[in-house]
Amino acid sequence: MYIEIHLGDIVRLRKQHPCGSYEWVVVRVGADIGLVCQECGRKVLLPRGTFNKRLKTVVKRADDQTA
Repeated sequence: MYIEIHLGDIVRLRKQHPCGSYEWVVVRVGADIGLVCQECGRKVLLPRGTFNKRLKTVVKRADDQTA
């Protein structure tokens, strides 16, 4: 299953990061997905298949214009 992800999206993964956060910002899209932790700023690179398995929900889309 292909999941539509864009740069700047905030996503929630199934497992908690060791710092305590569940939310990540997407900074790279391609065969690999680059993520930055919202809490501690740690950067990780996940293969798309692994990312799709770990993704729980998209918290906020990058193109949302909520002010």
